[in-house]
Amino acid sequence: MSKIYKKAAIALAAVGPGLFLIGYNIGTGSVTTMAKTGAEHGMELFWALVLSCIFTFILMVAYGKVTLVTGKTALNNIKNEFQHGWILALYILIALIIGELLALMGVMGIVADLVQEAIRLLFNDFHISRFWIILVLAVALYFLLWFGQYKTFEKVLTVFVIFMGLSFVVVFFMVSPDFSIIAKGLVPGIPDTPGAFGLVAAIAGTTCSAAVFVMRSTVVAEKGWGIKNLKEEKKDAAVSASMMLFLSGVIMAVAAGTLHVMGMKLENTVEMIHLFEPIGGDIAAFVLILGIVGAGLSTIFPIVLIAPWLISDYTGKPRNIHSTQSRMLILFAMLFAFGSVFLEQRPPALMVFSQAFQAIILPAVAIPILLLINRKKLMGNNKAGLRENIGILAVVLFSFMTTWFAITELL
Repeated sequence: MSKIYKKAAIALAAVGPGLFLIGYNIGTGSVTTMAKTGAEHGMELFWALVLSCIFTFILMVAYGKVTLVTGKTALNNIKNEFQHGWILALYILIALIIGELLALMGVMGIVADLVQEAIRLLFNDFHISRFWIILVLAVALYFLLWFGQYKTFEKVLTVFVIFMGLSFVVVFFMVSPDFSIIAKGLVPGIPDTPGAFGLVAAIAGTTCSAAVFVMRSTVVAEKGWGIKNLKEEKKDAAVSASMMLFLSGVIMAVAAGTLHVMGMKLENTVEMIHLFEPIGGDIAAFVLILGIVGAGLSTIFPIVLIAPWLISDYTGKPRNIHSTQSRMLILFAMLFAFGSVFLEQRPPALMVFSQAFQAIILPAVAIPILLLINRKKLMGNNKAGLRENIGILAVVLFSFMTTWFAITELL
């Protein structure tokens, strides 16, 4: 038994950066988007999820590879390798930080609402204010970030990701979805209904996220990998993208095989608990709450680290989350966690806006990597081949399409 445990621990350690990004990517926004898509359209938009995960894999490998070869992270390469590249790098830095702070307000608000719901189920409608729940979570997370190292976060996120995955799989079997409806809906298409384009953009924005690729270079650097680890980097990216597809697909399938069959709509995450409660009972609802809370907390870690890491990336300075500047930036981010307490907008509305924002940033992240990975002077013999170029070019075209969908929906 100890040998099996050691092998599992080694396997998980080998895909640490991938697990870190799964934790970032599969959050409350992903859960809401996939469940809403499944409830309203069955599995008809599953193709958009598959494409997003394939393109996520392609760009993760590309960004990781450039970092392995150059020893520099994403924004530093963009800033130094292009004429006036500092403008584009600064735009990406500011846009990503704004997008992530908006997402943090939404994520923490949804997590607090779900914890409220869990307390209600466990203690006979007992109610605790959202403010106090967020305060306890923010203090606990800040304490961990104050004393922890990257390896600590990797381990914590590994627990959250495994717990989240098991919760969604358990709920899938507990609610016994209609498999024939799921299979029938796998035929690709775009529903002729208002908001369908917006859902495609949301699926892309929450899966093929600009922040994931910029952060990818940082977490690969944190792992201490070099060019000799290129095979490991590709395997890690494949595990990450596959798990994103699996977990997101399970959530979509649960909603498609239950809520879609019953003709029910879904507007927010807490509503999803109320809809599943009659189908799977209190236990299914509670397991679902635990899974989504795990998804939310695993997302918060990378979000609050994004500002100090991106600033270090841009300036080319060593990453030190225990520096005074990093601790102040993390504290500033944590203050945004209370945004949903004071703003009129509900947390899901903030999540939808932040996801659309991410989709719009994607071209600014996809085009530079296409140019960088093809520079012989920079990449040497590791310059992109034909297959890599076709893949990255496809991502660029996809990014323009989803950006257009996002802008159309927002307008």
